[in-house]
Amino acid sequence: MTDTILTNATLVLPDEVIRGTLVMRGETIAEISETPSTAPGAIDCAGDLVIPGLIELHTDNLERHLQPRPKVDWPHTAAIIAHDAELCSVGITTVFDALRVGSVVKDAADYKEYARHVATEILDLRAKDALRISHFLHLRAECCSETLVQELDKFGEDDRVGIVSLMDHTPGERQFRDLSKLKAYVCGKHNLSDDQFDDHVAAQIALKERFGAVHEAAAVAACARFGAVLASHDDTTADHVAVSAQHGVSFAEFPTTVEAAQACRDHGIKVMMGAPNLIRGGSHSGNVAAHHLAELDLLDIVSSDYVPASLLSSALLLGDLWGDVARGVRTVTAAPAEATGLHDRGRLTVGKRADILRIKRIEGTATVHGVWVKGQRAG
Repeated sequence: MTDTILTNATLVLPDEVIRGTLVMRGETIAEISETPSTAPGAIDCAGDLVIPGLIELHTDNLERHLQPRPKVDWPHTAAIIAHDAELCSVGITTVFDALRVGSVVKDAADYKEYARHVATEILDLRAKDALRISHFLHLRAECCSETLVQELDKFGEDDRVGIVSLMDHTPGERQFRDLSKLKAYVCGKHNLSDDQFDDHVAAQIALKERFGAVHEAAAVAACARFGAVLASHDDTTADHVAVSAQHGVSFAEFPTTVEAAQACRDHGIKVMMGAPNLIRGGSHSGNVAAHHLAELDLLDIVSSDYVPASLLSSALLLGDLWGDVARGVRTVTAAPAEATGLHDRGRLTVGKRADILRIKRIEGTATVHGVWVKGQRAG
Protein backbone atom coordinates (compact mmCIF):
# COMPACT_ATOMS: atom_id res chain seq x y z
CA MET A 1 0.00 0.00 0.00
CA THR A 2 1.59 3.26 -1.17
CA ASP A 3 1.11 6.41 0.89
CA THR A 4 0.11 9.70 -0.72
CA ILE A 5 1.76 12.53 1.17
CA LEU A 6 0.82 16.19 0.88
CA THR A 7 3.35 18.37 2.66
CA ASN A 8 4.08 22.08 3.08
CA ALA A 9 0.28 22.45 2.86
CA THR A 10 -2.14 24.82 4.55
CA LEU A 11 -4.40 22.22 6.15
CA VAL A 12 -7.96 23.33 6.93
CA LEU A 13 -8.88 21.19 9.93
CA PRO A 14 -12.39 21.18 11.44
CA ASP A 15 -11.72 24.13 13.76
CA GLU A 16 -8.33 25.53 12.81
CA VAL A 17 -5.84 26.03 10.00
CA ILE A 18 -2.26 24.72 10.28
CA ARG A 19 0.78 24.40 8.03
CA GLY A 20 1.88 20.80 7.80
CA THR A 21 1.57 17.35 6.28
CA LEU A 22 -1.34 15.01 5.52
CA VAL A 23 -0.84 11.33 4.71
CA MET A 24 -3.40 9.21 2.85
CA ARG A 25 -3.06 5.46 3.23
CA GLY A 26 -5.51 3.21 1.43
CA GLU A 27 -8.92 4.88 1.50
CA THR A 28 -8.45 6.92 4.67
CA ILE A 29 -6.48 9.75 6.23
CA ALA A 30 -3.65 8.10 8.14
CA GLU A 31 -1.65 11.00 9.60
CA ILE A 32 -1.86 14.76 10.12
CA SER A 33 1.04 16.72 11.56
CA GLU A 34 2.70 20.11 11.62
CA THR A 35 5.99 18.48 10.65
CA PRO A 36 7.18 18.80 7.04
CA SER A 37 7.83 15.53 5.24
CA THR A 38 11.01 14.66 3.36
CA ALA A 39 9.74 11.23 2.31
CA PRO A 40 10.42 10.26 -1.32
CA GLY A 41 7.40 11.09 -3.46
CA ALA A 42 5.89 13.58 -1.02
CA ILE A 43 4.01 16.32 -2.88
CA ASP A 44 5.16 19.83 -1.98
CA CYS A 45 1.96 21.90 -1.93
CA ALA A 46 3.85 25.20 -1.66
CA GLY A 47 1.38 26.49 0.90
CA ASP A 48 -1.76 25.64 -1.09
CA LEU A 49 -4.94 24.97 0.86
CA VAL A 50 -5.79 21.31 1.51
CA ILE A 51 -9.40 20.70 2.51
CA PRO A 52 -11.92 17.85 2.55
CA GLY A 53 -13.74 17.05 -0.67
CA LEU A 54 -16.90 19.09 -1.13
CA ILE A 55 -20.31 17.53 -0.42
CA GLU A 56 -23.19 18.69 -2.62
CA LEU A 57 -26.74 18.11 -1.38
CA HIS A 58 -28.84 19.74 -4.10
CA THR A 59 -27.70 20.24 -7.68
CA ASP A 60 -29.71 20.70 -10.87
CA ASN A 61 -26.56 20.09 -12.91
CA LEU A 62 -27.47 16.59 -14.07
CA GLU A 63 -30.69 17.84 -15.65
CA ARG A 64 -28.66 20.39 -17.63
CA HIS A 65 -26.59 17.54 -19.10
CA LEU A 66 -29.64 15.38 -19.77
CA GLN A 67 -31.36 18.21 -21.64
CA PRO A 68 -28.73 20.71 -22.84
CA ARG A 69 -31.37 22.58 -24.89
CA PRO A 70 -35.18 22.67 -24.63
CA LYS A 71 -36.59 19.44 -26.08
CA VAL A 72 -33.08 18.06 -26.75
CA ASP A 73 -32.60 14.77 -24.88
CA TRP A 74 -28.93 13.76 -24.60
CA PRO A 75 -27.87 10.09 -24.28
CA HIS A 76 -28.10 9.42 -20.57
CA THR A 77 -24.89 7.48 -20.04
CA ALA A 78 -22.85 10.24 -21.67
CA ALA A 79 -24.75 12.89 -19.72
CA ILE A 80 -24.19 11.20 -16.35
CA ILE A 81 -20.48 10.65 -16.99
CA ALA A 82 -20.03 14.27 -18.10
CA HIS A 83 -21.91 15.50 -15.02
CA ASP A 84 -19.73 13.34 -12.77
CA ALA A 85 -16.53 14.60 -14.40
CA GLU A 86 -17.61 18.24 -14.12
CA LEU A 87 -18.35 17.91 -10.42
CA CYS A 88 -15.01 16.22 -9.81
CA SER A 89 -13.19 18.99 -11.67
CA VAL A 90 -14.55 21.64 -9.26
CA GLY A 91 -13.82 19.65 -6.11
CA ILE A 92 -17.15 17.96 -5.39
CA THR A 93 -16.39 14.41 -4.25
CA THR A 94 -19.85 13.45 -2.93
CA VAL A 95 -23.10 14.42 -4.63
CA PHE A 96 -26.77 13.84 -3.98
CA ASP A 97 -28.13 13.91 -7.53
CA ALA A 98 -31.44 15.79 -7.46
CA LEU A 99 -34.17 14.01 -9.44
CA ARG A 100 -37.76 15.22 -9.61
CA VAL A 101 -40.44 12.70 -8.67
CA GLY A 102 -44.04 13.64 -9.37
CA SER A 103 -45.17 14.40 -12.89
CA VAL A 104 -48.05 16.00 -14.76
CA VAL A 105 -49.33 13.87 -17.59
CA LYS A 106 -50.54 16.74 -19.78
CA ASP A 107 -48.84 20.05 -19.10
CA ALA A 108 -47.37 22.76 -21.32
CA ALA A 109 -44.19 22.77 -19.21
CA ASP A 110 -43.67 19.08 -20.06
CA TYR A 111 -43.26 17.63 -16.56
CA LYS A 112 -42.93 13.97 -17.52
CA GLU A 113 -41.65 11.05 -15.41
CA TYR A 114 -37.93 10.35 -15.66
CA ALA A 115 -36.47 9.79 -12.17
CA ARG A 116 -36.64 6.00 -11.86
CA HIS A 117 -35.00 5.39 -15.23
CA VAL A 118 -32.18 7.89 -14.64
CA ALA A 119 -31.62 6.63 -11.08
CA THR A 120 -31.16 3.09 -12.39
CA GLU A 121 -28.62 4.34 -14.91
CA ILE A 122 -26.66 6.23 -12.24
CA LEU A 123 -26.59 3.18 -9.98
CA ASP A 124 -25.55 0.90 -12.86
CA LEU A 125 -22.65 3.19 -13.78
CA ARG A 126 -21.62 3.31 -10.13
CA ALA A 127 -21.66 -0.50 -9.96
CA LYS A 128 -19.43 -0.62 -13.05
CA ASP A 129 -16.95 1.78 -11.38
CA ALA A 130 -17.49 4.25 -14.22
CA LEU A 131 -17.89 7.31 -12.00
CA ARG A 132 -15.14 9.33 -10.32
CA ILE A 133 -17.02 10.53 -7.26
CA SER A 134 -19.57 9.21 -4.76
CA HIS A 135 -23.21 9.44 -5.87
CA PHE A 136 -26.38 9.29 -3.79
CA LEU A 137 -29.94 10.20 -4.81
CA HIS A 138 -31.97 13.21 -3.75
CA LEU A 139 -35.64 12.75 -4.63
CA ARG A 140 -37.39 16.10 -5.05
CA ALA A 141 -41.00 15.23 -4.23
CA GLU A 142 -43.28 17.55 -6.20
CA CYS A 143 -46.49 17.87 -4.23
CA CYS A 144 -48.17 19.79 -7.11
CA SER A 145 -48.22 16.77 -9.40
CA GLU A 146 -50.40 13.83 -10.38
CA THR A 147 -48.09 10.82 -10.04
CA LEU A 148 -45.96 11.38 -6.95
CA VAL A 149 -47.18 8.35 -5.00
CA GLN A 150 -46.73 5.97 -7.93
CA GLU A 151 -43.24 7.28 -8.68
CA LEU A 152 -42.10 7.04 -5.05
CA ASP A 153 -43.32 3.43 -4.95
CA LYS A 154 -40.73 2.57 -7.62
CA PHE A 155 -37.86 3.29 -5.21
CA GLY A 156 -36.62 1.19 -2.31
CA GLU A 157 -34.05 0.86 0.46
CA ASP A 158 -31.29 -0.30 -1.92
CA ASP A 159 -31.44 2.76 -4.19
CA ARG A 160 -29.05 4.99 -2.19
CA VAL A 161 -31.78 7.57 -1.63
CA GLY A 162 -30.18 9.88 0.90
CA ILE A 163 -32.54 12.86 0.79
CA VAL A 164 -36.23 13.40 0.11
CA SER A 165 -37.27 17.05 -0.15
CA LEU A 166 -40.80 18.39 0.06
CA MET A 167 -41.31 20.60 -2.99
CA ASP A 168 -44.30 22.95 -3.11
CA HIS A 169 -44.17 25.11 -6.22
CA THR A 170 -47.70 26.46 -5.95
CA PRO A 171 -47.72 29.74 -7.92
CA GLY A 172 -47.93 32.77 -5.65
CA GLU A 173 -46.39 30.96 -2.68
CA ARG A 174 -42.91 30.32 -1.29
CA GLN A 175 -40.14 30.84 -3.86
CA PHE A 176 -42.36 32.54 -6.41
CA ARG A 177 -44.71 34.72 -4.39
CA ASP A 178 -44.16 37.28 -7.15
CA LEU A 179 -45.92 35.80 -10.20
CA SER A 180 -43.94 38.03 -12.55
CA LYS A 181 -40.75 36.30 -11.38
CA LEU A 182 -42.37 32.90 -11.93
CA LYS A 183 -43.54 33.92 -15.39
CA ALA A 184 -40.07 35.05 -16.41
CA TYR A 185 -38.58 31.75 -15.16
CA VAL A 186 -41.15 29.30 -16.57
CA CYS A 187 -41.69 31.05 -19.90
CA GLY A 188 -37.97 31.48 -20.37
CA LYS A 189 -37.27 27.82 -19.62
CA HIS A 190 -40.19 26.27 -21.49
CA ASN A 191 -41.01 28.95 -24.09
CA LEU A 192 -44.64 29.27 -23.00
CA SER A 193 -47.08 31.82 -24.38
CA ASP A 194 -49.04 34.09 -22.02
CA ASP A 195 -52.11 31.84 -22.32
CA GLN A 196 -50.05 28.72 -21.70
CA PHE A 197 -48.51 30.31 -18.61
CA ASP A 198 -51.96 31.21 -17.28
CA ASP A 199 -53.11 27.63 -17.86
CA HIS A 200 -49.98 26.35 -16.09
CA VAL A 201 -50.64 28.53 -13.04
CA ALA A 202 -54.28 27.44 -12.83
CA ALA A 203 -53.34 23.78 -13.21
CA GLN A 204 -50.66 23.95 -10.49
CA ILE A 205 -53.04 25.58 -8.03
CA ALA A 206 -55.67 22.92 -8.77
CA LEU A 207 -53.13 20.14 -8.23
CA LYS A 208 -52.15 21.59 -4.85
CA GLU A 209 -55.79 21.75 -3.77
CA ARG A 210 -56.44 18.18 -4.91
CA PHE A 211 -53.25 16.33 -3.99
CA GLY A 212 -51.09 18.57 -1.79
CA ALA A 213 -51.81 17.05 1.62
CA VAL A 214 -51.85 13.46 0.34
CA HIS A 215 -48.58 13.88 -1.52
CA GLU A 216 -46.82 15.56 1.38
CA ALA A 217 -47.78 12.68 3.70
CA ALA A 218 -46.67 10.12 1.10
CA ALA A 219 -43.28 11.79 0.69
CA VAL A 220 -42.69 11.84 4.46
CA ALA A 221 -43.60 8.15 4.70
CA ALA A 222 -41.39 7.23 1.73
CA CYS A 223 -38.46 9.08 3.25
CA ALA A 224 -38.75 6.96 6.39
CA ARG A 225 -39.01 3.80 4.28
CA PHE A 226 -35.81 4.67 2.39
CA GLY A 227 -33.91 5.51 5.58
CA ALA A 228 -33.24 8.96 4.09
CA VAL A 229 -33.22 12.41 5.67
CA LEU A 230 -36.09 14.81 5.02
CA ALA A 231 -35.62 18.35 3.73
CA SER A 232 -38.05 21.21 3.29
CA HIS A 233 -37.87 23.64 0.39
CA ASP A 234 -38.48 27.38 0.18
CA ASP A 235 -39.96 27.82 3.64
CA THR A 236 -41.22 31.41 3.82
CA THR A 237 -43.04 31.79 7.13
CA ALA A 238 -42.68 30.54 10.69
CA ASP A 239 -45.80 28.46 10.08
CA HIS A 240 -44.13 26.71 7.15
CA VAL A 241 -41.19 25.85 9.40
CA ALA A 242 -43.45 24.60 12.18
CA VAL A 243 -44.98 22.11 9.74
CA SER A 244 -41.49 21.10 8.59
CA ALA A 245 -40.49 20.47 12.20
CA GLN A 246 -43.56 18.28 12.74
CA HIS A 247 -42.55 16.18 9.74
CA GLY A 248 -39.03 15.71 11.12
CA VAL A 249 -37.18 17.85 8.58
CA SER A 250 -33.39 17.83 9.11
CA PHE A 251 -32.45 20.79 6.95
CA ALA A 252 -34.21 23.55 5.06
CA GLU A 253 -33.29 24.23 1.44
CA PHE A 254 -33.27 27.91 0.56
CA PRO A 255 -35.64 29.53 3.07
CA THR A 256 -36.87 32.71 1.41
CA THR A 257 -37.05 35.07 4.41
CA VAL A 258 -35.18 35.90 7.60
CA GLU A 259 -38.33 34.92 9.48
CA ALA A 260 -38.18 31.39 8.11
CA ALA A 261 -34.43 31.05 8.67
CA GLN A 262 -34.76 32.20 12.28
CA ALA A 263 -37.64 29.77 12.84
CA CYS A 264 -35.44 26.97 11.46
CA ARG A 265 -32.74 27.87 13.98
CA ASP A 266 -35.33 27.89 16.78
CA HIS A 267 -36.52 24.38 15.77
CA GLY A 268 -33.00 22.95 15.35
CA ILE A 269 -33.33 22.70 11.56
CA LYS A 270 -30.15 23.44 9.60
CA VAL A 271 -30.35 26.20 6.99
CA MET A 272 -28.97 25.64 3.49
CA MET A 273 -28.58 28.44 0.96
CA GLY A 274 -27.40 28.58 -2.63
CA ALA A 275 -23.84 29.48 -3.55
CA PRO A 276 -24.99 31.43 -6.65
CA ASN A 277 -27.14 33.60 -4.36
CA LEU A 278 -24.11 34.21 -2.15
CA ILE A 279 -21.71 35.00 -4.98
CA ARG A 280 -24.15 37.15 -6.96
CA GLY A 281 -25.09 39.07 -3.81
CA GLY A 282 -28.77 38.17 -3.94
CA SER A 283 -31.51 35.79 -5.02
CA HIS A 284 -32.60 35.65 -8.67
CA SER A 285 -36.16 35.21 -7.36
CA GLY A 286 -36.08 38.31 -5.18
CA ASN A 287 -35.89 36.40 -1.90
CA VAL A 288 -33.53 36.86 1.04
CA ALA A 289 -29.83 37.20 0.24
CA ALA A 290 -27.60 34.37 1.49
CA HIS A 291 -24.95 36.82 2.70
CA HIS A 292 -27.59 38.51 4.89
CA LEU A 293 -28.36 35.19 6.61
CA ALA A 294 -24.61 34.59 7.02
CA GLU A 295 -24.22 37.97 8.69
CA LEU A 296 -27.08 37.07 11.05
CA ASP A 297 -25.44 33.70 11.86
CA LEU A 298 -28.36 31.85 10.25
CA LEU A 299 -26.48 29.95 7.54
CA ASP A 300 -25.19 26.39 8.07
CA ILE A 301 -24.82 24.66 4.69
CA VAL A 302 -24.18 25.84 1.13
CA SER A 303 -25.29 24.14 -2.10
CA SER A 304 -24.04 24.88 -5.60
CA ASP A 305 -27.66 24.63 -6.85
CA TYR A 306 -27.24 25.36 -10.57
CA VAL A 307 -23.52 26.33 -10.79
CA PRO A 308 -21.20 23.52 -9.60
CA ALA A 309 -18.09 25.71 -9.63
CA SER A 310 -19.71 28.14 -7.18
CA LEU A 311 -19.49 25.79 -4.20
CA LEU A 312 -15.76 26.09 -3.49
CA SER A 313 -15.66 29.86 -4.01
CA SER A 314 -18.66 30.35 -1.74
CA ALA A 315 -16.90 28.54 1.12
CA LEU A 316 -13.88 30.81 0.83
CA LEU A 317 -16.12 33.87 0.55
CA LEU A 318 -17.85 32.88 3.78
CA GLY A 319 -14.49 32.28 5.42
CA ASP A 320 -13.55 35.85 4.56
CA LEU A 321 -16.90 37.23 5.73
CA TRP A 322 -16.66 35.44 9.07
CA GLY A 323 -12.90 35.82 9.43
CA ASP A 324 -12.68 32.06 9.86
CA VAL A 325 -11.59 29.89 6.91
CA ALA A 326 -12.33 26.64 8.76
CA ARG A 327 -15.90 27.73 9.45
CA GLY A 328 -16.45 28.68 5.82
CA VAL A 329 -15.13 25.33 4.62
CA ARG A 330 -17.38 23.47 7.08
CA THR A 331 -20.48 24.77 5.25
CA VAL A 332 -19.56 22.66 2.20
CA THR A 333 -17.90 19.69 3.92
CA ALA A 334 -18.62 18.75 7.55
CA ALA A 335 -22.03 20.42 7.77
CA PRO A 336 -23.62 18.70 4.75
CA ALA A 337 -22.02 15.41 5.82
CA GLU A 338 -23.54 15.65 9.28
CA ALA A 339 -26.94 16.71 7.90
CA THR A 340 -27.13 13.53 5.82
CA GLY A 341 -25.52 11.08 8.24
CA LEU A 342 -22.27 10.66 6.30
CA HIS A 343 -20.04 10.42 9.34
CA ASP A 344 -17.12 8.89 7.43
CA ARG A 345 -16.20 12.06 5.49
CA GLY A 346 -16.21 15.85 5.45
CA ARG A 347 -13.33 16.51 7.88
CA LEU A 348 -9.55 16.38 7.79
CA THR A 349 -9.34 13.95 10.68
CA VAL A 350 -7.33 10.75 11.02
CA GLY A 351 -9.51 7.78 10.13
CA LYS A 352 -11.90 9.70 7.91
CA ARG A 353 -12.36 8.85 4.25
CA ALA A 354 -9.56 10.36 2.16
CA ASP A 355 -11.64 12.62 -0.08
CA ILE A 356 -9.17 15.48 -0.36
CA LEU A 357 -8.68 18.68 -2.38
CA ARG A 358 -5.62 20.77 -3.04
CA ILE A 359 -6.70 24.27 -4.03
CA LYS A 360 -5.10 27.58 -4.87
CA ARG A 361 -6.73 30.98 -4.31
CA ILE A 362 -6.58 33.43 -7.21
CA GLU A 363 -8.03 36.92 -6.85
CA GLY A 364 -10.97 36.01 -4.65
CA THR A 365 -11.81 32.73 -6.36
CA ALA A 366 -10.22 29.30 -6.27
CA THR A 367 -8.83 26.69 -8.64
CA VAL A 368 -8.56 22.99 -7.94
CA HIS A 369 -5.05 21.57 -8.32
CA GLY A 370 -5.72 18.05 -7.10
CA VAL A 371 -8.67 15.80 -6.24
CA TRP A 372 -8.40 12.50 -4.34
CA VAL A 373 -11.40 10.22 -3.79
CA LYS A 374 -10.88 7.43 -1.25
CA GLY A 375 -7.16 8.13 -1.49
CA GLN A 376 -6.97 7.73 -5.29
CA ARG A 377 -6.18 10.63 -7.61
CA ALA A 378 -9.39 11.53 -9.46
CA GLY A 379 -8.57 14.91 -10.91
